[in-house]
Amino acid sequence: MTELATRDVDAPTLDVAAIREEFPILSRQVHGRPLVYLDNAATSQTPRRVIAAFDDYYSRYNANIHRGLHTLADEATAAFEGTRETVRGFLNAAESREIIFTRGTTEAINLVAYAWGRANLKAGDEVLISRLEHHSNIVPWQLLASELGFVIKVIPVDERGVLDMTAYRELFCERTRLVAVNHISNAFGTVNPVKEMAAIAHAQGALILVDGAQATPHQAVDVRDIDADFYAFSGHKVYGPTGVGVLFGKAALLEAMPPWQGGGEMIKTVSFEAGTTFAEIPHKFEAGTPAIAEVIALGEALRWVSGVGLDAIGAWEHRLLVHATAAVSRIDGLRILGTAPGKAGVLSFVVDGAHAQDIGLLIDQLGVAIRTGHHCAQPLLAQFGVDATCRASFAAYNTLEEIDAFAEALTRVIGMVR
Repeated sequence: MTELATRDVDAPTLDVAAIREEFPILSRQVHGRPLVYLDNAATSQTPRRVIAAFDDYYSRYNANIHRGLHTLADEATAAFEGTRETVRGFLNAAESREIIFTRGTTEAINLVAYAWGRANLKAGDEVLISRLEHHSNIVPWQLLASELGFVIKVIPVDERGVLDMTAYRELFCERTRLVAVNHISNAFGTVNPVKEMAAIAHAQGALILVDGAQATPHQAVDVRDIDADFYAFSGHKVYGPTGVGVLFGKAALLEAMPPWQGGGEMIKTVSFEAGTTFAEIPHKFEAGTPAIAEVIALGEALRWVSGVGLDAIGAWEHRLLVHATAAVSRIDGLRILGTAPGKAGVLSFVVDGAHAQDIGLLIDQLGVAIRTGHHCAQPLLAQFGVDATCRASFAAYNTLEEIDAFAEALTRVIGMVR
């Protein structure tokens, strides 16, 4: 609590009431009660301008992109590629061709695993992965390791959910090829020192891939300052649509990687006699018709976030976290998992004598939406001796009054199940 409270002193305040007006779903009721939505680490809600982007595309210029010569195709292509430039600026990438559109963080990591990994990893090589990782940054590497024979080594965490940086340094050897780590833990909210980790990896001749799904909604990300080789995030975590995400990769790496899917758009020429030549980046990695409307809407979401201000959003979410931490800490038998200094707006906890799923189901009856389960982080939870937690996670539109309603509902539910 001390670390959290110290940072709360001069935190700027957003016009949260005005922000909430931009999110139509927040006005609905659940089981006859006002919705309190605290499942933002899974999926954030969507402002009107993002929803309107879908209607605008399908109402005015629905067409396939890049290859058409007619007006609608030109307009769709311009909007789609405009989002690529928006993402470039959002991440401070050097060039828009370093931005690849995917279905989300999971697909982006799989792209790196199967395009870069297959071409660069071999038996005896080593990949370092933290125990904080989401399954999407573990399973692709396990699948590839079973095929190629490289070794996965795990970066340990301490009892607070903080990476052991001494152990991290000691894990490197001449066979280390890649570090795969999240920027912010989805389960605990730990903010990892990815810039420092990148510098250590590069000094050892290794690359670093950063899962930024939980970072981009909460803080400014500068991939050049981090010196990330690859950085991935998902639209639906950052007030955008589902089914779309981004992979940033350094141009030289992307150019050297083979494509991972074949089809239209990713080719330069196709011939039965002479074979196939491939398009330049980023199109080499974007086979087939993409999620055009989703990409355009993602651009709107990122412009909305940038307009509100990520520093202000992060500071407000920290106030919410401080308030929530104090409120739930008064509940007898409740234990918070993940107490890293400077953590993001994620509050995971277990309650003596109560199963997480029971709490989640009953608190929903009181209009409060939280996440329960293993949060696709089973190796992390196993270290702490649990198979599930309750998780409340915060966004720009949440209020202190909602935190109070959550704490009141939680207290009532725990009294019912114990």
